Amino acid sequence: MNPALAATLQVALLLVVLGLAYVPLGDYMASVYRSERDLGAERVLYRLARIDPKRQQTWVGYALAVLAFSAVSVVFLYLLQRIQGVLPWADGKPGINPAAAFNTAVSFVSNTNWQSYSPEQVMSNLTQMIGLAVQNFASAAVGLAVAVALIRGLVNRRGDGQIGNFWVDLIRGVIRILLPLSIILAIILITQGAVQSLRTGFDFTTLNGGSAHSVVGPFASQEAIKELGTNGGGTLSANSAHPFSNPTPLSNIVEIIALLIIPVCLTRTYGTLVGDRRQGYTLLGVMASLWGIMLAVSWYFESRTNGVAAQVAGAMMEGKEQRFGIPASVLFAVSTTGTSTGAVNSAHDSFSAGGGGVLLWNMLLGEVAPGGVGSGLYGILVMAVVTVFVGGLLVGRSPEFLGKKVGQNEITMAALYVLVMPALVLIGAGITAVLSSTLDAQGNGGSPGTAGSIHGFSEVLYAFASAANNNGSAFGGLTVTSDWFQSSLGFAMLLGRFLPIVFVLALAGLLARQRPRGAKADGRDSGPEQEVLRLGAGAPRTSTRRQGAADGDEADLDSRGAVALETRIDTASTLPTHGLLFGALLFGTILLVAGLTFFPAMALGPIAEAAL
Repeated sequence: MNPALAATLQVALLLVVLGLAYVPLGDYMASVYRSERDLGAERVLYRLARIDPKRQQTWVGYALAVLAFSAVSVVFLYLLQRIQGVLPWADGKPGINPAAAFNTAVSFVSNTNWQSYSPEQVMSNLTQMIGLAVQNFASAAVGLAVAVALIRGLVNRRGDGQIGNFWVDLIRGVIRILLPLSIILAIILITQGAVQSLRTGFDFTTLNGGSAHSVVGPFASQEAIKELGTNGGGTLSANSAHPFSNPTPLSNIVEIIALLIIPVCLTRTYGTLVGDRRQGYTLLGVMASLWGIMLAVSWYFESRTNGVAAQVAGAMMEGKEQRFGIPASVLFAVSTTGTSTGAVNSAHDSFSAGGGGVLLWNMLLGEVAPGGVGSGLYGILVMAVVTVFVGGLLVGRSPEFLGKKVGQNEITMAALYVLVMPALVLIGAGITAVLSSTLDAQGNGGSPGTAGSIHGFSEVLYAFASAANNNGSAFGGLTVTSDWFQSSLGFAMLLGRFLPIVFVLALAGLLARQRPRGAKADGRDSGPEQEVLRLGAGAPRTSTRRQGAADGDEADLDSRGAVALETRIDTASTLPTHGLLFGALLFGTILLVAGLTFFPAMALGPIAEAAL
């Protein structure tokens, strides 16, 4: 089949499925988080954990709950790896060394799933199931909870600062959303030939008569949640390129759908919860535009035959699976780097300089195209807050988001969120690039200014971008088993996940303490102000003084009408946060922030390499 036709058909199938799922799944997730009823299984968990599901939390309580849960998860997963060798079902695998255990524990709890080891050689099936797979569910549910908490801050009309209950949001995210979808996806993968076994492996005879051993395990179920939860950690070194996990072209498309479906549908959830679906459509449009551009540019670079080997082969097929080809490999790579997943069905280090640079740039955008489960939504909402503030300054309008003013404290939290990832990436990559102990680990090496040294820097930059953005994919030519890489990347993952979460929750708390214009103390809308809010930003500017009236005639307006007119003036001065104009401003803000921050580093790596 013609590659262009194959690419078109795959994208068309992907978009059709996402379009069909958008409304029902998005509205279902909205109903999950605003439901007043608890399931029987949830009530059992609440009683066991002594949780009061009716108790609301401020942002401080919510943040402390997130951090406490994550800290306990890190400790549990670390200890599980350390004592793996004495546990059942170890299959002869010893405990993990301290540095690798720390890195892996932080990696899976932070939804990064960076793997500096060969899973089939190091991790037992027991560790995979009760350690790594459990964190795949839990870390994704944490992201969902934080996103919903931010939405509650925006829609809270009482001004009491409450943004929900983390424990309720966590449990509902796992039981009502992630678990059912994972079961469905795992069954589909099994029908395609993905392995799901409780055995640890089997011996077989090779074609030349020798003996070998193959590892098996519960791969289909792990594959399902690693894609749905935008986790990425595989049970096999080849990750989603291995036929035991991703056996057919159809299973490959199914896994790409799984990567995108929750982050995409969360924009519908957002629009439903705030009561204005145009808000969600605007965010979806920005996400889709970024994703589409990255896909087109990466396809362009990978479709060109650069180099002697590629020209002889007729395609840039190095590092790509023959059963997927270039279109499906690029589609998977752009989607996985855009969703903070990190799962791979091809070797990103084998992409062309331009194609690999696109994947790196996709992460440096902040992974909002469409971003991870929950993290993509709250990431683009923070950028929307920044856009409102900047747009207000540019046109002289009041910075306001869904009726909540964006003042000094709010924009400070948003700015701190934006600065965390660039600081971790640039500082980490800068220190690593000049350390004498890490020079040999930087890929191909080479003299300064040569292709090898430039690509080595690209590998380091990619590693810290992946860690700080909680992605987990890698340019495989970089050796990261030293204590420096294990610890530095571990802290980049830890800070890159939880510092932004704290700032997002602080922003949610600040917004939740405000009552939007027109809301009474009990959270209900007042009559004239409610009418003005329906008019929106298109309401005409109205003067409280009638044309030709004498100075004293202004008293003809009663106090109720004066308030309504004054409110209409203030509302007309705000920047609407939906529609093509705001979407374009948000799109430009995302590109501008990433471009100004990372262009110098990109120029030293992928851009310079592509120019050689």
